[in-house]
Amino acid sequence: MLLSWLTGFGAGLLSLHFLQKLLFPYFWDDFWYLLKVVRYGIQMEMYKLRGELVTVLDKFLSHARKQPRKAFIIYEGDVYTYEDVDKRSNRVAHALLNHSSLKRGDVVALLMSNEPDFVHVWFGLAKLGCVVAFLNSNLRFDSLLHCINTCEPTAVVVGGDLLGSIEEILPSLPKHVRVWGMKDSVPEGIVSLQEKLSLASDEPVPPSHHVTSSLKSTCLYIFTSGTTGLPKAAVISQLQVLKGSVGLWAFGCTADDIIYITLPLYHSSGSLLGIGGCVELGATCVLKKKFSASQFWNDCKKYNVTVFQYIGELCRYLCKQPQREGEKDHRVRLAVGNGLSSDVWRQFLDRFGNIKMCELYGATEGNIVFMNHTGKIGSVGRANFFYSLFFSFELIKYDFQKDEPWRNGQGWCSCVRKGEPGLLISRVNKKNPFFGYAGSDTHTKSKLLFDVFQKGDVYFNTGDLMFQDQENFVYFWDRLGDTFRWKGENVATTEVADVLGRLDFIQEANVYGVCVPGYEGKAGMTSVILKPNKSLDLEKMYNQVVTSLPAYACPLFLRIQDKMETTGTFKLKKLQLVEEGFDPLKISDPLYFMDNLKKSYVPLTEEIYNQIMSEELKL
Repeated sequence: MLLSWLTGFGAGLLSLHFLQKLLFPYFWDDFWYLLKVVRYGIQMEMYKLRGELVTVLDKFLSHARKQPRKAFIIYEGDVYTYEDVDKRSNRVAHALLNHSSLKRGDVVALLMSNEPDFVHVWFGLAKLGCVVAFLNSNLRFDSLLHCINTCEPTAVVVGGDLLGSIEEILPSLPKHVRVWGMKDSVPEGIVSLQEKLSLASDEPVPPSHHVTSSLKSTCLYIFTSGTTGLPKAAVISQLQVLKGSVGLWAFGCTADDIIYITLPLYHSSGSLLGIGGCVELGATCVLKKKFSASQFWNDCKKYNVTVFQYIGELCRYLCKQPQREGEKDHRVRLAVGNGLSSDVWRQFLDRFGNIKMCELYGATEGNIVFMNHTGKIGSVGRANFFYSLFFSFELIKYDFQKDEPWRNGQGWCSCVRKGEPGLLISRVNKKNPFFGYAGSDTHTKSKLLFDVFQKGDVYFNTGDLMFQDQENFVYFWDRLGDTFRWKGENVATTEVADVLGRLDFIQEANVYGVCVPGYEGKAGMTSVILKPNKSLDLEKMYNQVVTSLPAYACPLFLRIQDKMETTGTFKLKKLQLVEEGFDPLKISDPLYFMDNLKKSYVPLTEEIYNQIMSEELKL
């Protein structure tokens, strides 16, 4: 009797297991991931109950006390321990305390490449309670000046290799802004911080300088193009830094991992997810000044890398490298990042071995994140019952002709069906706030949608089209608005159009991105109308863009039109131009290509077009 009962019970359990696998195949993946999130939430609540507000800086200081000799940063073969970084950042803080009037709450802009001193200065300023604004190290002239003016800093700290960029705009900077250079010998008008560091104390900075009263207080500005206009300074709170820093842990990284960071630290991926993630874990990072496809796997083997950060372009570049023996002979087990297309994903795994690709989605300033913890190829994550406990999002219909969310006769938005692309929007509430941008409220309000489904509701507009399949996996579809992505960077079309509009022969410039085979994102293209009685100067146009824009923002293709169509709200139409691309056999308008060897735009011939399409000509 007992044997019969046990047999039946076992058969029932087995049946339930197969039923669960059939009907709810991702239940346990979702459940264990939920437990991790709940565990972290409980930890945060325990801090609150004890009256503690623990920041990423506090966690770093804790590691510096508990594991001072452990390597924190490895850079070009040199090892910087947690104690080293703590003491060096103390020197930065004391030098600025002794030789400037910086105080808690002041904004300091940081213009530096990937190097240990980026972290030293960042943490040193954080120890003083300053708000640090990360500047894109590729920017020059007006774009750089715009970003500095936007965040209204008291001071700017510049890396030794970027002093030339700041020297170009020094006369245009506000008079009260003091510029510090991380080099012994600096140009006139710049003060050497490097010189002051040699004499500064490395003793701990009193916690009273940086102790925070609220996790919603601002600690960083990170610039983003978002979907409209020139770069804007996204307000990053202590809470957002904490959330960003747990990404590696949530994907399964541990203190024993060695994390390879080649992404720029001025972006949230490199700084919050990368450096912040290492601090959360107490792990070691291998920091690279710039990504190198040829050195990537050599570095991974040399430093025993177990995790690396990526963007889709990075993985594509690695797949394009000539094949070599022993490509699967490494210790990498995880890769964390975003923007990886399905074809490159499969190719990468086939070629480089069993690496779990941890794809995620999130905007720097956004209030929503997706994390693909199941490894489903092509997806950015999965929306399920557990996910809905933390985030409220919708995919809504979009009117491409009016270039705005579609609304019915009553003025309400409508959700798309599963499998259809829709605009991703996220509910703004106390649990998931939107902190907006520094400066004008106009920029902050432009990213919000009001009265979406009912009177009074507010949603964050991501500017991204996504779709959801029948298993609730979410996939990126395309980017809307006035930006596109190229070479891992967001290109603001209005910024490029403004630069072109300064040419005396350009009447109107319409900038957009076009797809190019073999490349992630979209390459820049501009359609222009010439002023009456003015002729096109291709060399002058080339010089204008290369001196005023970072390389990734320069339009690769040029189209000359007689007139441009506009929407009902007088916005330039881009959709048809994007669809037509840059094929000289299909477009009767004159087309040109940016030739860096000839330092000019040259006619886009059928031969050049075919070389681009076959990937013979590298962009």
